[in-house]
Formats: sequence, C-alpha cells, structure tokens
Amino acid sequence: MKRNPRHEGKRSRAKSILRLPDLEAAKSAVLNSLSSADAQRGYRHAIDEFVEWYCSEPRLSFGKTVVLRYRMHLESRTLAPGTINLRLGAVRRLTYEAADCGLFSAGLAAGVRRVKGVKKLGVRLGNWLTAEQAQALCQAPDRENLKGKRDRALLALLPACGLRRHELAKLIFSHLQQREGHWAIVDLRGKAGHVRTIPVPDWVHGLLDDLKAAADINEGSAGRAWGEAVTEKLVWHVVKAFSGKIGVGKLAPHDLRRSCARLCRAAGGELEQIQFLLGHVSVQTTERYLGCTQRISSAVNHRIGIGPDFEASTPEQ
Repeated sequence: MKRNPRHEGKRSRAKSILRLPDLEAAKSAVLNSLSSADAQRGYRHAIDEFVEWYCSEPRLSFGKTVVLRYRMHLESRTLAPGTINLRLGAVRRLTYEAADCGLFSAGLAAGVRRVKGVKKLGVRLGNWLTAEQAQALCQAPDRENLKGKRDRALLALLPACGLRRHELAKLIFSHLQQREGHWAIVDLRGKAGHVRTIPVPDWVHGLLDDLKAAADINEGSAGRAWGEAVTEKLVWHVVKAFSGKIGVGKLAPHDLRRSCARLCRAAGGELEQIQFLLGHVSVQTTERYLGCTQRISSAVNHRIGIGPDFEASTPEQ
C-alpha cells in the first residue's frame, strides 16, 4: 500500500510530552477557531490554568492519565461541577487542536476524549436580593463626588436592567436612546454576539444624567465611554465593596442579574418579557434565574375551583 508522505510527516512529528511552545501553538489554534469574544476569554483562562498546572507537574507523557490527574486536581479545589466540566472541555479542545497540528496521534486525543466530567448532584442555591436590599445597595455610594455618582449608576444598572458585567463595561452613552417614549439601551451586543434592547427605568436614567453632568460629558463627545475606566474587574470590586457595607456577604455581579429576574417576576412581569430583558435564548435559563421552587402550603392546584364544596353555576335556560 502506498504511503501518504503528509501523514507520515505528521506521525514523525508526534510527541508524547508537550513543551510550552507546543501548548501555546495549540492554544492559539483553539482561540482562532472561536468567533465569540466571551468564549475566547473563557477558553483562554481555562487553558492557561491547565498549562500552568501541567508545566508545574513532573512532566509525564501527555494523555488520558494526565487529564485524569488534572480532574482530580480540580476536584481537590472543591470547584463546582459545572466549573470543572468547563475546564475539562477546554483541555479536550486543546487536545484536538494539538492532534490536528500533528503534535500527537489521533488515538491519544481519543483517549483524552473518554475522560468523563463530574456529575452534578443537586442544584446550586443562587443569591438573590430583596427589593429593600437592592435599594440600599444602589444608595450606598456617596452621591456628592464623581466616583460615588459613577458607582451609583453602575450598581443601579445591574439589578434594574439585568446587565452582565462585561456588558456594563462596554456600555457607552450612545447606547441610551428613546424608544416608544421610554429610555432604553439600544442594540447592546451581549453574550455570543446576541443583540438586544433593554428598557431603562427613569430613575436609572436620572443617575446616568447626574454622572454625565458631573463628568462634563455631553452629546457632542461621541465615542467617549461612560465607563472608560470601568472594567469587568472594577465592576466586581464595586459590588463586593458596597455589598459588604449593606451587610450582604458573598454577593457577585451575576447575583444582581438573578435579582433583577426575580424582582421583575414578583412585580407581575411575564416570563417571556423577563427572558427578552435578560437576553436568554432558552426560557429554561430564565426559570433557573428566578429560582422557582414548589410551595406546598400555597399550592397552585388548591384554588382551581373544583371539589365537593364547589357549586358550579347553572346556565340560564
């Protein structure tokens, strides 16, 4: 049988131990295959963590055993099952790209693919703020200085508009426009490139107006971001700092997005409209954000109007 020189060359270059340049080349291939900036950021972080671990360990032959050891390392850090499975998914992607580059055989990549993720047992309990807590959080920063005005606007946009922190970091004043007689954040590009328009309550728009006036930003300063100095990391630190001041521990920016969903539902908001507001592709995701639980004491089927004590009205003859 005639040999294919191209495949022969790949086999000759196949390795069992990957060096840092090999890992960097495979990581670049992974990132270049992703179109979403959010996905690139997540995979870059996951791959960098794996590379750091792999290079710090006694350099074993890369394969299924190494990935199993990495899974045990992740489990020892008591990470959530979903987080562990995301990290393992990034390692599998790295392995496929390394195999495509001829760094090692397809059989080795298949072995890595057989490493199973961690089973999810139960449902993690989210963190939601009450309306009173959300109000206190928004009012916690000092309104008398520019930084306080910025932090007030930032903390208001998270629970009132359900923004993700990377969406907040990219927000600029030109996004704010009027639609149907109300202010809205128009055509905001969110997760996976999805574009949505987000209604803005008048009181939140008032905080943004205060910030614009204090920072001397007007409509003519096109392109100047209200959050030029606002990064995802800063959003995280602001939420942490002021949640501590109102006595709420372990509050993350995404908890304020969950709180937005639940407060909207409590105010009578339709599930479909909350889904539009948050930009969820699946309504099941919105339901998880609401943290719906079954209430036996006030079950919905207790008052449906049938039973031995119910007297049906007789139609008039």
